[in-house]
Amino acid sequence: MSLSRKSIRARRSFLLKVVFLAIAVAAFLALFKWLTYDRDRVTTDNAFVTGNIIPVMADATGVVAAVNAEETQLVKKGDVLVRLDAQRARAVLGQAEAELGRAVRALGALFASRQQVCQKLASRTATRERTRHDLARYRSAAPSGAASRQILQNTEDQLAAQEADWRETRAELQAFDARLVNATRVSHPDIEAARARFNDAYVETLRQSIRAPATGYVAKRRVQVGFRVKPGDQIMNIVPLDHLWVEANLWENRLESIRPGQKAEIIVDLYGSKRTYHGLVEGVVPGSGSVFATLPPDNATGNFIRIVQRIPVRIAIDPEELKKQPLRPGLSTITTIDVNSTPASPNDSIVKTATSEYTTEVFDKDLAEARARAEAVIKNNLLDAPDAAEACAVAVK
Repeated sequence: MSLSRKSIRARRSFLLKVVFLAIAVAAFLALFKWLTYDRDRVTTDNAFVTGNIIPVMADATGVVAAVNAEETQLVKKGDVLVRLDAQRARAVLGQAEAELGRAVRALGALFASRQQVCQKLASRTATRERTRHDLARYRSAAPSGAASRQILQNTEDQLAAQEADWRETRAELQAFDARLVNATRVSHPDIEAARARFNDAYVETLRQSIRAPATGYVAKRRVQVGFRVKPGDQIMNIVPLDHLWVEANLWENRLESIRPGQKAEIIVDLYGSKRTYHGLVEGVVPGSGSVFATLPPDNATGNFIRIVQRIPVRIAIDPEELKKQPLRPGLSTITTIDVNSTPASPNDSIVKTATSEYTTEVFDKDLAEARARAEAVIKNNLLDAPDAAEACAVAVK
């Protein structure tokens, strides 16, 4: 049964009305959504999860003897990740220890020699004073004939020789004093130099065990047993997953209302829309990515092309939500920032460096341990003797 032309027109008119009504409803809903939600929000899908990727580098030279950490493994701060063959380092340490002990003994011998010169000076001082007294008596007795002129002349010559010997001994003492000025038997430039070499060798031995500077998960292990490493070689990375943030790259023409302190909603592709993370804008990076490139653009050239730039915005993620639903650096996100409130200047920053990966105490005790060991070496080689300077001062008087 064919439809009449009138029925076709009526159906077409109805369908057009339905389409126009749907378009009007969609436009109304879009306008309503923009007025109530989108107008105060900036959304971008050019946003990624990032965090601190801590490189673990060698600080000593040696051959890898053991690898104690593997990819995806959780390591604690201070754990030994890689152990080097420390035989050469121990040999150098033994030589430095011997040099330190030798320096202490040499300084002790120097003080003993100074003490010997002090006693010699005291003896020659006493002999000189006795000859002076004899000469004075001979001069008093010479006019009466009680003392002959020959005895007087011999005494004068003897005194002149003793004066020369006394000056020679005093010069020797001054030479010792020049080498020992402001020094003690445990504090002298020679000892300090030997102590510094020992400390360096001891720290080098300790650094044969490469330790984790922070707590996190191992990634990108680059060494195998048998590899020879040197200071500066990267061994692996450690990624702490309890402190992550989002880097949202926004168009520069949508950055006007972005301020630190604004709230953000983050949807990570890993979990989809079923899981929404909440964040806080911490700051705006002071420059687009192009100006920090290895070859930054030169806009003064004639082939300039205007391209809208993106500016990275750092957004902190709620740490409690990270504990419940872990994330990984590099994950893609859709990030929405609520720009309704502007609590701060765009140049302000609320970034904090209070988390554990911004500082490490792993290496703090190395030098203190080396110094304690050096003091033990000095004590074992120290001569138990009275202070030479005081003994000499009493003798010279």
